[in-house]
Amino acid sequence: MAWTWRYEGPDGESVDPAEAPSGESFPSQSDAESWLGENWRELLSAGVHQVRLLEDARQVYGPMGLSPVEE
Repeated sequence: MAWTWRYEGPDGESVDPAEAPSGESFPSQSDAESWLGENWRELLSAGVHQVRLLEDARQVYGPMGLSPVEE
């Protein structure tokens, strides 16, 4: 099984910005989530507004916005 992130713009369309951290494949869900926790700011700066977690071709969850919640 491979766990990957799908990067999306604000409209939900898939994006692949060149300056984003490389979209890796991960051996587990926790590895994928840890990686996102370390790289979400760079993704947001590169134009990624939301992500979806995929296990092979199956969507596990998402969309999940990357913008900080404003109170």
